[in-house]
Amino acid sequence: MALFLTVLAVCLLIIGGMIAILMTARTPRYRTEPEHLLELFDQALESRVSETEWNAVVGYPIRHDDYLEGVRRRAQRLMDEHGRHGRVARGKPLLDDEGHADLSALRDHLAARTALRHGEERE
Repeated sequence: MALFLTVLAVCLLIIGGMIAILMTARTPRYRTEPEHLLELFDQALESRVSETEWNAVVGYPIRHDDYLEGVRRRAQRLMDEHGRHGRVARGKPLLDDEGHADLSALRDHLAARTALRHGEERE
């Protein structure tokens, strides 16, 4: 009987501990920052980005910054309008010429805004 109670207590302790760990553990979250988008846009403009990487970053909603969410949506729209599935696999750029120009303008605008915000933080 003592062995049964010991085994029961150990099992309850292990199960209780696991439940406590699962209740206190948080889901990991990815937070997209302007630098992540700038790096991705640079890679796309230089034809060094895969479609998978593009879709992973641009397809993930940005909830902490409305401006960055707008930039992400515009980049996603650029891919929908000027990109073709499998272009990178065939050795072509991610976007066509018009999309490349629009992405370059979007990248420059984001870089200027980011530089301005970092300048304000230092003052």
